[in-house]
Amino acid sequence: MTYQPQKDFGTPESRSDEAVSLTIDGRNVTVPAGTSVMRAAAEQGTSIPKLCATDSVKSYGSCRLCLVEIAGRKGTPASCTTPVEPGMVVHTQTPHLAKLRKGVMELYISDHPLDCLTCAANGDCELQDQAGAVGLRDVRYDVQATHLGQEKDHSNPYFDFDPSKCIACSRCIRACDEVQGTLALTMEGRGWDSKISAGFASDNFMGSECVSCGACVQACPTATLVEKKVVEVGTPERSVVTTCAYCGVGCTFRAEMRGEQLVRMVPYKDGKANRGHSCVKGRFAWGYAQHQERILKPMIRASISDPWREVEWDEAFAYTASELNRISKKYGRNALGGITSSRCTNEETFLVQKLVRAGFGNNNVDTCARVCHSPTGYGLKTTFGTSAGTQDFDSVEDSDVILIIGANPTDGHPVFASRMKRRLRGQDGRPGAKLIVIDPRRTDIVRSPHIEAQHHLPLRPGTNVAVLSAMAHVIVTEGLTDEAFIRERCDWDEYSHWAEFVSQARNSPENLQPVTLVDAEELRAAARLYATGGNGAIYYGLGVTEHSQGSSTVMAIANLAMATGNIGRRGVGVNPLRGQNNVQGACDMGSFPHELAGYRHISDGDARRLFEDDWGVTLDPEPGLRIPSMLDAAVDGVFKALYCQGEDILQSDPNTAHVSAGLAAMECVIVHDLFLNETANYAHIFLPGSTFLEKNGTFTNAERRIQPVRKVMTPLNGLEDWEVTQRLAQAMGLDWNYSHPSEIMDEIARLTPTFAGVSFARLDEAGSLQWPVTADAPEGSPIMHVDGFVRGKGKFVVTDYVPTDEKTGPRFPLLLTTGRILSQYNVGAQTRRTENVA
Repeated sequence: MTYQPQKDFGTPESRSDEAVSLTIDGRNVTVPAGTSVMRAAAEQGTSIPKLCATDSVKSYGSCRLCLVEIAGRKGTPASCTTPVEPGMVVHTQTPHLAKLRKGVMELYISDHPLDCLTCAANGDCELQDQAGAVGLRDVRYDVQATHLGQEKDHSNPYFDFDPSKCIACSRCIRACDEVQGTLALTMEGRGWDSKISAGFASDNFMGSECVSCGACVQACPTATLVEKKVVEVGTPERSVVTTCAYCGVGCTFRAEMRGEQLVRMVPYKDGKANRGHSCVKGRFAWGYAQHQERILKPMIRASISDPWREVEWDEAFAYTASELNRISKKYGRNALGGITSSRCTNEETFLVQKLVRAGFGNNNVDTCARVCHSPTGYGLKTTFGTSAGTQDFDSVEDSDVILIIGANPTDGHPVFASRMKRRLRGQDGRPGAKLIVIDPRRTDIVRSPHIEAQHHLPLRPGTNVAVLSAMAHVIVTEGLTDEAFIRERCDWDEYSHWAEFVSQARNSPENLQPVTLVDAEELRAAARLYATGGNGAIYYGLGVTEHSQGSSTVMAIANLAMATGNIGRRGVGVNPLRGQNNVQGACDMGSFPHELAGYRHISDGDARRLFEDDWGVTLDPEPGLRIPSMLDAAVDGVFKALYCQGEDILQSDPNTAHVSAGLAAMECVIVHDLFLNETANYAHIFLPGSTFLEKNGTFTNAERRIQPVRKVMTPLNGLEDWEVTQRLAQAMGLDWNYSHPSEIMDEIARLTPTFAGVSFARLDEAGSLQWPVTADAPEGSPIMHVDGFVRGKGKFVVTDYVPTDEKTGPRFPLLLTTGRILSQYNVGAQTRRTENVA
C-alpha cells in the first residue's frame, strides 16, 4: 500500500452506550455521549486544525488552534475539550475562526526553525500541515528573543531530541504518563521558560527514567522527537501492517518502508492487543534482520570439526534428505526428531511437526513451549477444559483486583503492563484497581509512580503451591467462596473434597509461614481482598510454569478463580503471560510429542484418523521423545538426527553439558536459523532462516489472538521458512505443494476444531480472531467459559505442596531466580544484533 498516516481523531473514543445527535457545518452527526466536538467532526470527515490534541491521550486544550463557534454560546471554545450535546449546532469554518487560527499559528511559527526543506519531518510534520491548513503565508513578527539554536540531545540510541523545534504542546509528556505510565518527562519552567525535560535539568534522555517505548516520538507533532533512522533514511513511502515477533503480547505494527528498506515500526492504532502502543524492542530492535552476522546461504559439512562449505539451496536439500534417509534406514525411524520454534509462524510450526510425523514416521517433536508453558496446557485443560488463558487484554480495564504471581510484566510484557498500570492508577473518574503481587522479588509493578501494591507476598522461591493453598484456606474457612457459582458451574463433590483439604490446619497461613516466609496476616489480608474486592483477575508467568510443581500451581490458581466465581466475564479470569511471540501457537499446532494440533492426544484413534486421511499416511500412535529424552537417547547411541528450527537449545535449555553431549553424539544436526548460534557449533547442516519481516503467516498471542504476519520485504536468504521445510519434505519424497501460507492455514482449520473458522481472508477482514473460532463463535471468543466450562463442570483439584528438590545448604547457600529484562529478549539472538541498542 502507498503511505498514508494513520487517521488521528484528536481525542479518545467515548465508550458510552448513549447516542447524541448534533449538527456540524450543516451536517447531522450522531456519536456516543462524551465524544468531543473535534472527534465528532473528524468522524464525519471534517478536519479541525489542531496541535496539542491527539487521540492517544486525553484532551488538553492548550494550543488554541481547534477553536469552533457554537450557536447560542459565547466565545470560541476549544473543540477538543468541548463534549457534544443534543441539538448542538457547530461551525468549524468561519472568517472569525480563520483569523484567530492564523494568528495563533503565526505565533508558533515565529519561534520555530524555518528549515522545512532539510528537516527530517518534512512532509510528515503536523505543524507544517496545520500552517498550510490555516492559510499562513508569512509571519509579521520581528521576534528578538527565541528558543532557536538550543543544543540537541542525541543520547538516546533510538531517537533525537531537538528542543529548538518544540512547541510546548505537552503531547510527549502526556503520552509518557497516560500511554506508557513511566512519567519520565515533565514541563520545566513557566511561561517563556517552559521546556520539556527528561527529569532533572541536568538529565538527558538516556540518563532519565525513559524506557524508550517511543510513545513520545509517536505523539510529537514536529521533528522535536524523531527516530534516528528517519533522519538517516528519510520519510517512508509505503506501509504494511504486521505483527511483532518478540513477546507474547503480539503487538500490531505498521512497518513503514522506503523501497525494501525499513524506516520505522509504528504501533498500529487498530491493533487489538496493543491499542497503538509499543515497547523498546518491538519499536526499535529490528536491525537484526540485516545484521552482518546473519547467514544467507545454506552451509554443510561432514563433521563438526570441518569448516563450513556454502552451497546452493538444491544441494542443501538433497544432502539433508539423503542424510535423514540414510540414518532412518540404518538406525530406524525413531532415530530422527525435530524441534519447532515459538518464534516462527503457526504455519511454519505446523509444517515442522507434520514433517516429523508424516515424513520421519514418528512423534519425536518438541518445542521450548513445552518447557515454559506445558503446565498451563495441562493445568487449565484439567480444570477448565482448554489449554489457554481465559481473557482478552481489554478485560483488565474492568478488573477491580489484579493478582500477579510469578510474572514481571513491566519487563517481560511491557505493553500489557502499561495497560495494567492505567487500570491500577484509575481513569475517567474510576478508582484504581487493587494489586496483589506474589513474587520473591520486589518488581517494578510493586511500587512505581502512582502505583503501589496493596499486598506484596515475597515468598520463598519454590513455594507457590503452599502460598496458594494458604490463600484458599482463608477463603474457604472464612466463608468467602461464591457458593452459587460453584454449585451451578463446578462439580460440587470435587469442590467439597478440595475445600476439606485446604481447610486443614496444616494449610493455614500461620502453619505455612515457616515454609513460605510470607507473613500470615499479610497473606490473610491478600486472600480476603481477592475474594471480596470485586472482579478478580490473575496473571502469571514463567515463575509459575518453569517449576517442578508448575502444573500444580496452575491448577491451584484455577481453584482460587473458581472458588470465588472469577471466571466467565470481563475483568476476571486466569491469564498466562506467554514468553515468546508464538508460544501459544506452537502449542496449538501440535508441537508436543504426545499431542496433535488442537491438544488431541496421539493415542486418540478418531483424531489420528482425521490426520491420516488428510495426509495419506499412517501415524504412530505412541508418544514420541521430548527434547531431554532425545538428548538422553543420543548419548545412548540410538537417536542420531535432529532438525532444529529457530531454537538455540544449547544456550536456552538447562544442563548445558548434557545438551552438548547429546548434540555431539548425533550424526546429523540440522540448524534452521538466522545466525550461527551456540547449537550450530554442533551442526552438520545450516539452513538460513527468514525474519518476521520477510514472511507471511500468523502468530497467536497470549490471549489466543491469531494475527496476520505480512511480508514487508523480500527474504534475504531467498526463501520463507515454510518454504524451506516444504522443500526439505519434497526432497524426502513427500508430495507437498503449498503455494502460500494461506493454504497451510486452510489445512490447519480443516484439522483443528478451534481454528475451524480461521482463514487469511477472515483475518484480513477482522484484523485478528481469538480461538475458538467455530460455527458457534464465528467472530472468535474474547472471553472463555462464559456460560459454562468447555469441559462441562469446572474441576477442583487437590494440590498438595511438595518441597522442591533445589534446596540450599552449606555448599550451595543461595537460590538463583532468573527473570527477563526490558531491553533484552530470550538468548539475545535478536536484541544483541540490533545496531541501535546501547
